[in-house]
Order: sequence, then C-alpha cells, then structure tokens
Amino acid sequence: MNTSLRKELIPDVLNLLLGAGLFVSPWVFGFSNETTAGWNAWISGFAIAVLAIAALAMFAEWEEWLALAIGVWVAASPWLVHFSANAIATPLHVIAGMIVAAVAAVRLWYAHGGYPHVTA
Repeated sequence: MNTSLRKELIPDVLNLLLGAGLFVSPWVFGFSNETTAGWNAWISGFAIAVLAIAALAMFAEWEEWLALAIGVWVAASPWLVHFSANAIATPLHVIAGMIVAAVAAVRLWYAHGGYPHVTA
C-alpha cells in the first residue's frame, strides 16, 4: 500500500473512531439514562461509523455529503432536541459533530479540486 493511499484513509478512520466513540459515550460518560442525549449519540454514532466504513471500502461523494450533514446535526442537536443542559453530552456532541463535519468538508473540497490553481 503506498503512502498516498494510507493518507487518504486517515479521515475515514478518524470518522470511524469518532462514530464508535459517540456510540459508546452514553455508557462511558454516564448519560445513557437521559433518553434524548443517549439515543441521539447511539443513532448518530452508528450512522457516522457506517458511513466511515463505506468510505473506507470505496470513496463516494455522497458519503461525504451525508457525513457533513450528520456532523452538523450532531453539533447542533443539543439545542435542536433540547439536551443542552447536560454538561457532559453537550460538549461531546458539539466537538464530535464539528470534527466530523470539518473532515467531510475538507474531503469534499479536495474532491472538487482543492486549492484554486492560477496560471499566468
């Protein structure tokens, strides 16, 4: 496996770890009894992990668009589904969501050409 291919796998592995971490976070950090925050973490974490596995198998632009949307959802969900008072679940969701969304946005940016090339 060449170095370039390994570098391309890093964002997908990162998203897989974030998805798995988000999935287990209600048990690890003790908010599994808070139904809304727990279910949001389980469903969102599972979706992120599944998309990351699909992206590891074969890159497709739609996977990145879905990851971006789910990342934005996860970051905003404490306020959208009203569990922002939870001092553990809220920052966890915001940080994980922002990282997933940022990784997906960068992958989409590079898929569409990355930096603009200026020719003289």
